[in-house]
Amino acid sequence: MADETPKPQELLDRIAYQPPAKHWMDVPVNIRKGMYCYASNPKSVEYLSMPNARPWNPLEDDWQLPENWQQILHEGFKERLEKFRSIKVFMDICVRCGACADKCHFFIGTGDPKNMPVLRAELLRSVYRNDFTALGKVLGRLNGARPMTLDVLKEWWYYLFQCTECRRCSLFCPYGIDTAEITIFGRELLNLLGLNIDWVATPVANCYRTGNHLGIQPHAFKDMLDFFVDDIEEITGLRCEQTFNEKGADILFITPSGDVFADPGTYTCMGYMMLFHYLKEKYGLKVTWSTYASEGGNFGFFTSHETMKRLNAKMYLEARRLGVKWILGGECGHMWRVINQYMDTMNGPADFLETPVNPITGTVYQNAASTKMVHISEFTADLIRHGKLELDPSRNDNKIITFHDSCNPARGMGMFEEPRYVIKSVANHFYEMPANTIREQTFCCGSGAGLNAGENMELRMAGGLPRANAVKYVHETFGVNMLACVCAIDRAALPASMEYWVPEVDVTGVTELVANALILPGEQERTMDLRSEPLPGMEEADE
Repeated sequence: MADETPKPQELLDRIAYQPPAKHWMDVPVNIRKGMYCYASNPKSVEYLSMPNARPWNPLEDDWQLPENWQQILHEGFKERLEKFRSIKVFMDICVRCGACADKCHFFIGTGDPKNMPVLRAELLRSVYRNDFTALGKVLGRLNGARPMTLDVLKEWWYYLFQCTECRRCSLFCPYGIDTAEITIFGRELLNLLGLNIDWVATPVANCYRTGNHLGIQPHAFKDMLDFFVDDIEEITGLRCEQTFNEKGADILFITPSGDVFADPGTYTCMGYMMLFHYLKEKYGLKVTWSTYASEGGNFGFFTSHETMKRLNAKMYLEARRLGVKWILGGECGHMWRVINQYMDTMNGPADFLETPVNPITGTVYQNAASTKMVHISEFTADLIRHGKLELDPSRNDNKIITFHDSCNPARGMGMFEEPRYVIKSVANHFYEMPANTIREQTFCCGSGAGLNAGENMELRMAGGLPRANAVKYVHETFGVNMLACVCAIDRAALPASMEYWVPEVDVTGVTELVANALILPGEQERTMDLRSEPLPGMEEADE
């Protein structure tokens, strides 16, 4: 945690929900440290073939913009209004009722009116009225219109990157306005001027080059999984070797690279490997990893529709090259939102693959008939339901668990019950958070949409407050000490949030819990879990 990040009570004391003294148009933007991510590296912007690649600093007055930047924005706005009917509808139909206002975790955590989804969208809508509506041109501010100025541009950049595109606000909008789409639209306009953040631009550029957000070369990706093989052997006595780039395998498995290189995601990755070893030994299932399409996450979703489309396509190109039957996806968030809500429109149905059928249980995944891609939690739940996994839930008895519905698999995919079914099958102590904080109404981790950096910790802790508050409730009521999730960004973001707000609670992936309980054929007596910590009742044996 950065030293300049305010203490929890100090952050709480800063929140003020009373109406501001001035009209929102009269409140100038105040870009301050801890509340924004660093500007994008010009090399990354250039690699993505985006315009105006140059070094710039959000805190400086001069953002090094092209002379005709207002014209560029106007033309980009006009082009997208003509291309996407939804954007024009979203610009026109909002009645500013405020039903979304208190649904945003950033507004709850900061009290800043411009973090109300309605007002964040109004930042763009005001320019739309000024440039593209008759009433706005005639009545100006009386109609909620304002011209595009440098201060307005800076306000756009500051607040559009204080949105995680989680879509919780959209759930409560009586008109069905998708504010996340407005955020994506606004970020696309900012990209026309080379205005992005490095936590988005550089991972996308890395993915263009090496197939994953971290810029990992194929040999390094394989080396890391080989290290996990050694770690698993210490715990189980078995070498859970994996196959890579195997043509003709049954299934191609793709997971976020964060699971391969960042704790606690690494334990989830070890869980995948143990599960696949079990299925190969017991049922002969052939699962292969790719060292080229080595990323399930899609940071293009935070950048533009075009980058989103390109990054999604790489997984399917690799599936075609390897000749697999279908794709199994790991615990990721935005990967699943893109696949379930955008892919058919952007990339088209993956008709060269088979409709996924679990070769062990015979289950046909009709929900994946078009995408040909199944979530690991769906797959695991199906195996458990058919009695295909030998499990010892008592190995997780030292964990009192609650489950965080990751925004994109939950609201974007509609997957609510499968992870819960899996957790209840592999652990004996599970408690739900309050109903208005889970399933469709789940709160965000506070660090999605490319905001999981280190320089914006105050923003992250503010955005993570609502989720942490719900975790604190079940911790104090039921003794919960473990927060489970099915998203790599959650596993990267929530540990810091828990350490800050509820330090007694740790974070895990669901497949890590599965692997702890999984009884592998021929394993040695297990005394440790995947974190090399003693299993319940094995404390003395470990010593």
